[in-house]
Formats: sequence, structure tokens, C-alpha cells
Amino acid sequence: MPTQSLNAVPAAAGDEADQALLRACRAVMAPLARLAVARGTRYAQIDDLLRSAFVDAAREAHPDVPANRAVSRVSAATGLNRREVTRLIKADEAEVPKRSPATEVFTRWLSDPALRRKGKPMRSLPRQGPAPSFESLAQSVTKDVHPRTLLEELCRLELAKVDDKTDAVVLLRDKFVPTGDARRLFGFLGANVGDHLSAAVANVLNPTPRHLEQALFADGLSSDSVEQLRPIVSDQWQALVRALAPTVQQLIDEDAANGRAQDHRLRVGLYAFADRVSGTVNEPAEQGRTATRRRKE
Repeated sequence: MPTQSLNAVPAAAGDEADQALLRACRAVMAPLARLAVARGTRYAQIDDLLRSAFVDAAREAHPDVPANRAVSRVSAATGLNRREVTRLIKADEAEVPKRSPATEVFTRWLSDPALRRKGKPMRSLPRQGPAPSFESLAQSVTKDVHPRTLLEELCRLELAKVDDKTDAVVLLRDKFVPTGDARRLFGFLGANVGDHLSAAVANVLNPTPRHLEQALFADGLSSDSVEQLRPIVSDQWQALVRALAPTVQQLIDEDAANGRAQDHRLRVGLYAFADRVSGTVNEPAEQGRTATRRRKE
């Protein structure tokens, strides 16, 4: 299949909206391409993933199409030939990564109101014994994995440690961004960026935006000024987590206790990115967000 320059615009995409869509796609794909090149991932692998994503999206858009017409409908919607669509539909679906029990223990430790003192998570828990203890915390998440195994995993991830003198488990971090673990780091990248992009796309496709997806943009800053802003952004994120996490955990517990269907998920995030200003800046004129910008005339 011949490739096409990223700068080229198909003739069919002549109107302004289609051109804007292609520019947005390029802005999204550029960092993914940088990551793939840096990791030695070949174009063919990414191309196959993109084709699969198109097929999945087309099937989702036409869920009521009979099975005997699905290939034709997907082919028409995506531009992929019928043989390629059939191959992709029959391909094994990628396994959806599941959050590990150790991660759930860490998250509950940070968010459970019973494990907070003066609005902050307890930094130390007795290793064994009745609540509050690490043993009771681990068993509240799962009884299928021994608390000792969960503790060893938290220590491996450098999220907690054991104080041998007091036989207590000490919390080392207040957020989970593992280092030296590529699989988990890429998992965070896919989950966080994927949901962020899903929120933005849903707001574009739906008449009434339903998801919070806003940003503050500023240029005209020095590198020193950017460094002064980093701890402020980090503090704001910690404040948001402290305010929101206990309420989220309380609602989860209430839903479980009242037998309500727990079939929804929520991801709330905050991101900040700083870089040297290049010739072009990805800053739409209007996108429903606060913008602070100083232009040189």
C-alpha cells in the first residue's frame, strides 16, 4: 500500500472542517510517531493497529448490521478492502490490561476515608492486625492474593517499605508513577491519553459537550518562569486528589452496599506540558477553554 506524505491533504477533504480534522489528526499522531521511532517500532506495526482501530470504530458505529453484511458495511465506512476487513475482524482481540491488586491496594490506601488523618493518608500502618492495618487493607481489596505478596509488590514498585523496628508498612509516595517499569508506564500512557482524547472526541461529535476537557495556554515565558510554575501545578493536582478521592471511594462503597449496577468508570486527570516555542503552535482560536497568550506584533 503506497504511503502518503503527512503534509498531503486528500482531494476529498477540500472543505475547511475536513482540513481542520486532518491537522488535528497530525497533531495527535506526531508524538505517537516520536515514541514509536524512539522505541524502534516499525511503521507497519502502527499501520496495522490503525487499521484495526478503524474497523472497531466502524463496527461500533453500526452495531445492528447483520453479520453477513458487517464486512461490506465496515469496508464502505473505512475504505479498507473486504479481504483486509475480514482478516482484522478474525484477528485475536488484544487483551485488555487489568489493574493489578497491588495498584488497587495503593489507591485505596490513598483514598479510603478510614485511612486518612487531617485530610491526608496515614503514612504508616501496622503490618498485621485489625483495621487500620496493611493486612486488613489488603484483604478489603482482594482475598485471592496473600497480603504478604501484595506488600512485596508494593515494595518492588517503591510505593511502600517495611519498617522492621516497628513492624509497620510505610507509605513512600502519594501518587503512582512507577519508574523502571516500561509495561506499566506505557499502560498509563494509553489509559490516560486515551481517555483524554476520548473526552475531546466525544465533545466534538456530540451536540452537547458532556466531558470536561479544557486547557490554559500561555507563551512568552522564559525557562525560569516555567520552572517556577511546575510546583504550583503539582500542588493543584495534589489538592484535587485530596478533595476528590475520598468522595469517589465513598460513592463506590455506597453503590456496592446498595446493590446498584457498577457499570460506569471515571478518570479525572490534569496535565501540563512545556516546550520551546517552534514555528507553529497547536493552539486553536476557540476550543471552549481559557487561554492566556501574549503575541509579538
